Formats: sequence, C-alpha cells, structure tokens
Amino acid sequence: MDYVILGKSGLRVSSLCLGTMTFGSSEPWGASRQQSQAILEAYAAAGGNFIDTANMYSGGESEKLIGEFVAGDRERFVIATKYSNAVPGTGNANAAGSHRKSLVQSLDASLKRLGLEYIDLYMVHFWDFTTPVEEVLRALDDAVRAGKILHAGFSDVPAWVVARAQAFHELRGLCPVTCMQLEYSLVERSIEREHIPLARDNGIAITAWSPIAGGILSGKYTGGQGPDGGKRMDSMQLQPLDERNSAIARGVGAIASRLGITSAQLALAWIQHRNIIPIIGATRVEQLKQNLGAADIRLDDTVVSELDHLSAFDMGHPYKLYDWDMSMLLGYGGMFERIDNPDYPVCKRWRSGGNP
Repeated sequence: MDYVILGKSGLRVSSLCLGTMTFGSSEPWGASRQQSQAILEAYAAAGGNFIDTANMYSGGESEKLIGEFVAGDRERFVIATKYSNAVPGTGNANAAGSHRKSLVQSLDASLKRLGLEYIDLYMVHFWDFTTPVEEVLRALDDAVRAGKILHAGFSDVPAWVVARAQAFHELRGLCPVTCMQLEYSLVERSIEREHIPLARDNGIAITAWSPIAGGILSGKYTGGQGPDGGKRMDSMQLQPLDERNSAIARGVGAIASRLGITSAQLALAWIQHRNIIPIIGATRVEQLKQNLGAADIRLDDTVVSELDHLSAFDMGHPYKLYDWDMSMLLGYGGMFERIDNPDYPVCKRWRSGGNP
C-alpha cells in the first residue's frame, strides 16, 4: 500500500484509512472482538497504518479494542479519534459539544480507553454552532502543547468553520488544521463546492467517510433488492436508494465490470484519484481484503471523466455562473479561452487570448 503525506503535516499515512465504527458488538451491525482483531491484522498486513475511531463508537468499545490491538506496536500506527459527541449514558450535560470542557474531559477519557500517552490526530466530530471557533482551536492548541495530541482536525463541519480556524492559526500562531473528515462519494459530492478548494488552498488533508455510500456503490442493492434491517445503511440513514443513486450504482457497476474490478474498488479508486483518503470499514475480513485492492488501482482520465459525468450534480449558486462563457460575463468579446484546472475540478480558469 502506498503512503501519502497528511496535509502539510509531514505525517505519513496509508492511502486507505481503516474505519472502526464497526468495532464492538453493541450495535446489530457491529463486529465481535475476534472479528475486529482479524480485520485490523489484515489491514496492517497489507501495509495499512491509519486507524480512525471516535469516543462514542460502540459506546467507547471501539477505542478500547484498538488500544488492545495496537499495544504491542503502537508507534507503527497513526491513531485518529474524535470528540464532541457524548458516549451514551453519561448523564453529563457537558459531555457533548465542541467547547473546551468537552474537549478536555473527552480527550482524557479517550487516552484512557486507548491506553495511549498521545493521539496522533484529534478531531472535532460535529460542530455545535455555539462555541466560538477560536475557543476550540485554542483548546486544541493547548492539547498539542501538552503533548496529548500531535495534530488537530475537524469532521463534518461547515467550510467557514475550518476557514476561520485556519485564519486563527495564521494570525495567532495556534495549531493548524491538518485534516477534515467529510462524507464523500460518487453519490455525495457536495464538498466539491467549498471544502475541497479550501483544503487544497490551505494544505489540509481530507478523509472521506461512507466512500461507497453505505453500500449503494458496492452493487449489492442494484439487483432490485432494497436494504434489509440491521445494516448500517438503515440505522444511520445515509444516502437514499433513490432513482438517481441507483442509476449511479448501475453505471459504476458497468464500468467496473469492463475494467475487471469490483464496484466498490472503482468507487474507492475514484476518490483516491482526487488525492482524498477513503475510510474503509468492514465487518468481515474478506470484505476488507477486497476493498484493499483499490489501493493498487490507477484510473485513466477517460474513466475518471466518465464517472464524473455519471455522478454530476447541481453545484448551485454561485458556481453555476462559472459554467458560462466567462468572456461574455466579463464583456471581453471572446478574448478569454476557457481551460480546466484538474486540481480544482469545480472551478474554472480562463487564459487571456489578447488585450481587451
């Protein structure tokens, strides 16, 4: 498996991240301790070193299991966990939220469950729309200075929150935003509006959760059967299995069949092509090993263009404007030639063809 640099941090992480929300038997779709250990061992054997969890996954059981599994070789692994969601049953009004008290107590509890002295990447799991951004970044910076975390990030927050946090980093010398964790797949591409350009302008990594859209892009729902009970897709109410998403899944299946790979591998490879790290989860070792095959797939521009067209979505205002002929908008009578910038697939640039 290849390794990539996590944003501008210099930290080397594997190109596929192991998601461990399924670790623990508290949910009907969870994996037992034995299954979880086998999954992590298979991931490590393939060269994987990047593990994602959160304080509330399986009521804290995910962190406990990971701590046990990596104890003998801790420094090999890059451990990411998150706070701001409460572990169920605490009865503590301040156990949730983005604020400093929530961070301090959640971080100490996660370190204890993981059995670690420090966490490699600590992330705000959700935004509470209450706490000032500077308070959150200062609290994260204090944790970095205390040696409890190495890098900080934000998960599932609006782009303006991260932009403001990065501004405080530059203005106050606080820790930078190293990573954003966001939903991204061929079914859900809305982060292309704001988050991806923001990340690339600021050297922030992106990890993508639900990269196969809760199983929609695996092809298992395209034969006419709907999701059955006890699946993560049902319990988390992820992307709907509607006409649009079913059509995308069928198209992905047809392209994958032509290439001789699985639908899930193609969906993951498309994300990697955008220099985004997919988070892959599994409840079975066989499922994980199959998805790990995406690490070695390289898509050519023709296939990528085909997938882009298949999954096209409404960019909304103001981005619709940039699909117009900008020479007309600017009043230069055709003196600008439109060119695409592959690093910013949602934005367009224009090269001057002469003096106005």
